[in-house]
Amino acid sequence: LSLLVRRVYTIERIKPLLVKAEQKFKELKLTNIVTKFADGNLGWKEQVAFDRIIFTAATKKISKDFFNQISDSGIIIAPIIEGSKQILKKFTKKNNEIIVEKLTNVLFVPNLNGVKY
Repeated sequence: LSLLVRRVYTIERIKPLLVKAEQKFKELKLTNIVTKFADGNLGWKEQVAFDRIIFTAATKKISKDFFNQISDSGIIIAPIIEGSKQILKKFTKKNNEIIVEKLTNVLFVPNLNGVKY
């Protein structure tokens, strides 16, 4: 993603994974990636508004706080748990309304709360 956009913000809840990722970014000379060790379920309010947000873990629902963190015409892509399935959905914000589009069935790791050292 960092080769396609001006800046990437990423949140990791597992400290060793974050450290490893930061080392890899440095090794690859990717200087436009900003990292944060935190619970990704809270988003990154200090950096709003985002044009795009990508969830990389399956969740039952997206909190309204996340829709407040994207700009008008912003998009959130997320695997949403529905029963025993995970469905990748696209949420587009237009004039403070959210338009939902189902994309495809997927299989992601589950979204967890908190951080892990």
